[in-house]
Amino acid sequence: MTYRRDKKRNASRKDQFIGFYGEDDIIIAREKEKARKLRDTSWWRKKCAAGICSYCGQKIPHGELTMDHIIPLSRGGKSERINIVPACKECNNKKKYLLPVEWEEYLDKLSKKRL
Repeated sequence: MTYRRDKKRNASRKDQFIGFYGEDDIIIAREKEKARKLRDTSWWRKKCAAGICSYCGQKIPHGELTMDHIIPLSRGGKSERINIVPACKECNNKKKYLLPVEWEEYLDKLSKKRL
């Protein structure tokens, strides 16, 4: 009897948590935690060793490279190796939540304005 009562109590707390933050926020927080763990792996150190931004191609000191999700977490991306690339802070901040296609369109607009 006590087990069921505790189970119900925990379920209601979980519902309150999800109701306050939203299920998407919980998923994003979980994916961010995965990304933090990936940052400590030898795989990530090797990716940053070259010191090249995946978007602009500039040589950046490896300590200044940031982790960018190609498909942003807010748009359904996951913290998996195939979805993460090193990027300079400037490119990462400009890209924000854009999908790869949207990012290419943004770069095309910039290059047309310069001409």
